[in-house]
Amino acid sequence: MNFQVTVLKILVSYPGGFAVMDDIKRDMAILATSGRDWADRTKRLAARVPDLDIFSQGLVDRESGGWKITDKGRAVLEFMEARTVLDQPLEVVPAETVGASVPPLPPLAERAKRRRERRERRREGRERARATAS
Repeated sequence: MNFQVTVLKILVSYPGGFAVMDDIKRDMAILATSGRDWADRTKRLAARVPDLDIFSQGLVDRESGGWKITDKGRAVLEFMEARTVLDQPLEVVPAETVGASVPPLPPLAERAKRRRERRERRREGRERARATAS
């Protein structure tokens, strides 16, 4: 699993692109144990930007108690996920050459679905913690 790509994917799924460290750690643990598919996917995405360094390239900012994806981080992630017309791998371009334009927000229904899924994951986590504590 590629840590830096995973962090970008996690942050982009949160409203405003900000997540506290506990949420990032929990999501990272879920993805790390989800199997080979996720590891293979992040490896493929990372291969498109081999010199990826999310902090020194300004793709993620450290803010009070958490991390936030920047507009440049969103653009780099969009570049990594883009597919060519023939569905062939893209040529490798250094992260600095990717424009910092802001990609459009996902449709409202998709954002609402993500919020529901996060709420459900949090609820399940609280229930597991309560069950473990008793």
